[in-house]
Amino acid sequence: MSWVLLRGLTREARHWGTLPQQLAALPGAGQVVTLDLRGNGVFHAQPSPACVRHMVDFARRQLQAQGVAPPWQLLAMSLGGMVATDWAQQHPQEVSRLVLINTSMRPFSPITQRLRPGNWPALALLAARWHNADPTERTIHRLTCNNTSSREADIAAWVHIRQTAPVSTGNAGRQLLAAARFSSGPQAPSCPTLLLSSNADRLVNPRCSQRVAEAWQAAHQRHPWAGHDLPHDDAGWVCQRIGHWLAGS
Repeated sequence: MSWVLLRGLTREARHWGTLPQQLAALPGAGQVVTLDLRGNGVFHAQPSPACVRHMVDFARRQLQAQGVAPPWQLLAMSLGGMVATDWAQQHPQEVSRLVLINTSMRPFSPITQRLRPGNWPALALLAARWHNADPTERTIHRLTCNNTSSREADIAAWVHIRQTAPVSTGNAGRQLLAAARFSSGPQAPSCPTLLLSSNADRLVNPRCSQRVAEAWQAAHQRHPWAGHDLPHDDAGWVCQRIGHWLAGS
């Protein structure tokens, strides 16, 4: 079975860093496919839908076009986690496993936990200077990453991504609207599910993942020091936790 990876708000396949390669090295991992949401990455010139359900439909069409057959194992973070959740709930026969990283969604958590109010001024400034690549990526790094050992290299790589596949302010706004509007269905996904969260996430309160895990009676592992971009901060830990979970199940 293939792993299908979905990133979050305005981010794309290249933002996964080394995680896809580390995931592929797990025993029996199979193929690892990194998909871009419409409006990001290779699809940056297309309009983002303002609805998570339409993002699901677009991702499914990508896999069908690539000839990657279901069932799929979905690994997703943030907005991508909402897409993966809706996918698993609406098309349960297509999803065999679900791993959600630092995601949040209604009805489990209020807006003040899904986006910490202390960051709202910084996010407003981010929107105002969205097309100024270097300060924008520096702000994103500060808000989402606690591992700063490779900060300058990270920012240079992210600026290059922004320059080669720029996400428009309109697409960023529609993705934010889709995230704000999304609400999980009443039933937990029928497939085995693992929640991964960061105790030191400065952007999203880690209780958001905890509440989803409690509501679904799903496995939940917490990283002690990583930020919101857990795959950036400690990709090895993410893959180790997934490996242990797969071995236990």
